[in-house]
Amino acid sequence: MPLSNEEFYRIQKLPPYVFAVVNEMKAELRANQYDVIDFGMGNPDGATPRVIVNKLVEAARDKRNHRYSMSRGLPNLRLEICKRYKKLFNVDLNPETEAISTIGAKDALAHLLFAVIGPGDTVVSPNPAYPIHQYGVIMAEGHACTIPMPTPDEFLNRVHDLYKRNTEKPKMILISFPHNPTTTCVDLDFMKAIVALAQKHGTMVVHDFAYADICFDGYKAPSILEVDGAKEVAVEIFSMSKSYNMAGWRMGFCLGNPKMIKALARIKSYLDYGIFQPLQIAGIIALRECEEEAKKICHIYQKRRDVIVDGLNRAGWPVTKPKGSMFLWAPIPEPFRDLGSLEFSKKLLREALVAVSPGIGFGPHGEGHVRFSFIENEHRTRQAVRSVKAFLRAKT
Repeated sequence: MPLSNEEFYRIQKLPPYVFAVVNEMKAELRANQYDVIDFGMGNPDGATPRVIVNKLVEAARDKRNHRYSMSRGLPNLRLEICKRYKKLFNVDLNPETEAISTIGAKDALAHLLFAVIGPGDTVVSPNPAYPIHQYGVIMAEGHACTIPMPTPDEFLNRVHDLYKRNTEKPKMILISFPHNPTTTCVDLDFMKAIVALAQKHGTMVVHDFAYADICFDGYKAPSILEVDGAKEVAVEIFSMSKSYNMAGWRMGFCLGNPKMIKALARIKSYLDYGIFQPLQIAGIIALRECEEEAKKICHIYQKRRDVIVDGLNRAGWPVTKPKGSMFLWAPIPEPFRDLGSLEFSKKLLREALVAVSPGIGFGPHGEGHVRFSFIENEHRTRQAVRSVKAFLRAKT
């Protein structure tokens, strides 16, 4: 008997991937020899620092590293991420109980949600948001309560109102700053307010800190673990993808509250044997020796930000420079607002050969915007700005 046409239980909860529409158009144009400049996916284009690659090659040649590794991560890898937190944020972490290595940030977030969220548990997060922040909750059988975030203070006010209104308190607050896609940045006082709220109501907090090191113009993003008492309620997820140009390596960490770390470790003990050991060994070298390389990578993103933001403003598309992340969150130009973000993205791709991410793909409150990623070099970015300028002029 063939399988029924009924959709699988969890798959039916996931909507069609909006970004796939733009990706298919982009692939078709490139197949027809069109030169598409791609600001869509936030996929770093830079090389991983050579010292990290060299250590990977060396470790991969050693047959002792070809066996199963540790699900929680090598002790020295966990030690190095704890040392980094002490150096950059003056946060003390126990590498045995308050740190775990994960297969990227998505692994940390998705499996943490499976570990600590039960059927119907409410998880509060801003909207728009990175899709896994909402759909990771849904796949874990929780209730994703998304709240608009016109400003950080307004988001805080709305979360406070939620606690006042609801008899069933949220089980978790899930945040990420610098924020993807809106690039919103916060200060330590915001983190203090979140921690105080969570402590008052016994709520867990997860801070996805993927863009910890991608900050501009003197801004330094705070770690939530800097807040006194944060480890009583919170964990932070750190990824090496953007800081060290290691996106494909899938190297991440979950740090903070021992109870949540222990739950994640237990889930992962059933699901994986950790990252390939040579990758972990190379990750130790990255954390130990490559802080200057991370600063250089950030500087490259800042230069690209300046080229695209200044260029779009000169072209008649008013946008504001973000203080953090590798993105520009741009309101759709006034003459095109009625199209909506998906149709505008398709039109921009078709007529200017510039690919961006439609805001609607990040949730209903993302409508009216598109997201640019700083993943093309300065020459290609200038070329794209010229194309956008011609596109806008043709409309007016």
